[in-house]
Amino acid sequence: MYWGEAFAALVSLIYFNREKKQSWKYLAIYLVIIFLCESAVKWGEKPLRIDRIIFYNYFVIPLQFIFFYWLYAKESLKKTKLFYIMTGVYLLTYILRDFFFPEKKVVFSFSYNIGCLLLMALVIMEYYKQVNSSEILNFSKNKMFYINLGVTLFYIANQPFMIFNSLLWKYIEIWDIYFIYFQVSGAVMYILFASSFIWGKQNS
Repeated sequence: MYWGEAFAALVSLIYFNREKKQSWKYLAIYLVIIFLCESAVKWGEKPLRIDRIIFYNYFVIPLQFIFFYWLYAKESLKKTKLFYIMTGVYLLTYILRDFFFPEKKVVFSFSYNIGCLLLMALVIMEYYKQVNSSEILNFSKNKMFYINLGVTLFYIANQPFMIFNSLLWKYIEIWDIYFIYFQVSGAVMYILFASSFIWGKQNS
């Protein structure tokens, strides 16, 4: 998964100046930031004294969800109000979590799963938009096709793993299989993000 992030970041930098739309430049910047965040934890957690739980739950994961809400709702679906509503609801889950679910976890499951549900709604809306588009036969040139497929394979497909993570510990063989899928689907997602720069139309 880490090397998938590295590949996506590298490709996005190569194609950065070729992109005409500002939103795809922001996607490139986002991919670089995510790679740098993962690198900081992977190589600098001890020397930099990074608290993995705080770093992921209060910066990396919110950045991921809010960025995708923006990319889907505001940029692709052209629903600016929906972006603000979803972002507000997602941030509200952190306040509710502090009151009702104060325990520390690597991923704050309540906020993460609400974030995934909101993202799932956007994914479905994006699929509906693509299927009903006059450009459906040229789907391979649509940047959002690659992004939507990647988000589906990773965020949406892994949501049961996040919801039932603690319960699956009792069935370690199943947990191991799902964790392998988690890693592989994460790598595939970032490869698909890179593919959106390589094969997607510059004006899509």
